Amino acid sequence: MMGWYGGGMGAGGWVLMGLFWIALIALIIWLVVRLLPSTSRGGSTPTQGAQDSPLEILDRRLARGEIDLETYQVHRAALIAARGGAR
Repeated sequence: MMGWYGGGMGAGGWVLMGLFWIALIALIIWLVVRLLPSTSRGGSTPTQGAQDSPLEILDRRLARGEIDLETYQVHRAALIAARGGAR
């Protein structure tokens, strides 16, 4: 028979092709989940962040180590001055 090469794909080829497609689909799903923003990751929900005062947010940032003590004190003084000395 002319134009025919070999006996087609064997069982091993079908298994490898199936594993390739499963891995490709899993990779696409992982990338979509990883790249889309999620409220479950990252700590606070948007409604929780809206209820916190600026001083509470500043306190939390210091506790997490995001800012040092000097930065904390400068920002805290600025927030208290902007409020007119409240708290």
